[in-house]
This record gives sequence, structure tokens and C-alpha cells, in this order.
Amino acid sequence: MRKLTYFIACSLDGFIGDAHGDASEMLRFLDEEYFDFLKTEFPETLPTHSRKPLGVDHLENKRFDTVIQGRGSYELALKEGITSPYAHLREYVASRTLGASPDPHVEIIDGDLLGRVRGLKAEDGGLDIYLCGGSQVAGALLDEIDELVIKTYPIVYGTGMPMFGTGLDIKEFGLDSDSVRAFGNGAIVRTYRRKR
Repeated sequence: MRKLTYFIACSLDGFIGDAHGDASEMLRFLDEEYFDFLKTEFPETLPTHSRKPLGVDHLENKRFDTVIQGRGSYELALKEGITSPYAHLREYVASRTLGASPDPHVEIIDGDLLGRVRGLKAEDGGLDIYLCGGSQVAGALLDEIDELVIKTYPIVYGTGMPMFGTGLDIKEFGLDSDSVRAFGNGAIVRTYRRKR
């Protein structure tokens, strides 16, 4: 069974972006030490269009071979004219309103998201599944999330888009204490695994 991992950046107060979903304030923490960690441990989470300029286009997928993102996350790429932001992965976008996919490499999930994700998790072989965002999709898939990799940056939004954007029952995850990494820029990356 493949795992669904919500790999997400957030502020100290648990927001993944401001009230409009803008997370650009977090980009300033991508210094050399932190970037070296990302390209070593999670190279496939770097979007395809940035891999060559960053000198990481030769890196193979280490943990994930599939990505799921919400419409809001996908539209950030579309606004830049990028229709396949993770072309090095199998790409799925959860959206009831986007309509036809603008790219043959991107499959739109406009119906049974939970069923589709369960099907992907049940596939034999392959690597795990990267849940890129956003808030509403993460909330809808909370029961299927096996692992949280939370990149916390030393900023406080005060208000904004939460990590999980729907009313939820309490779920418990356990900290993998060996996974906690602190960086000179103040960022901390922690991995939590679902307690079942």
C-alpha cells in the first residue's frame, strides 16, 4: 500500500498562506542550507520548471511518483503559463470547476476524490503520493493521509489559510523524532505518522 504524504509549508501559527492563499512570504527562507536539504531529501517536490535553473533536473524521484493538488495550488502554475508543474510525476488536480485539463499529462479529478486516492494508494509498486495542497483538498483527504511532513517557517500570519480547510474530527499523528530538522534560517521540518 502506497502512502499519502501531505508535504506542506506553514507559519508558526499553522497557516499555509495568507487569507488569499498567498504563501510567497515563505519563499525567503529558501537559503542554501535549506535548499540542499530539499533537493537531497525531497527532490521531486521541486516543480519541473524550476529544476533545470536550480541544477536539479538530473535528480531522480526519491519518495514520490504521483502528486495531487487542489485547484488553487494548480492555478498558481497556470497563471505563469505552466500547465504541467510536476511533469516528472503523475499529476492529478482535484477540481469540480476547472473542466477539461489544459494538459494531457494532468488528470482532473472532478468527482470521487476519496475513491480515486484510495485507488492510487492501492496500486502495486511505485513510490508514494505527494499531496501538494491546498487546504480544502487536505481536509477532504484527512482520513487518507498517512504522513505529514510539515515545514514550519519562523513567521506569524495571524490569520490566513489553515493546513486543513474543513470541519474535522480529531485525528492523531505521532512525531518521528528522528526526522526533526532545524535550520539556521529558523525553519523546522518535522514528520508525523498517523496513529491507526
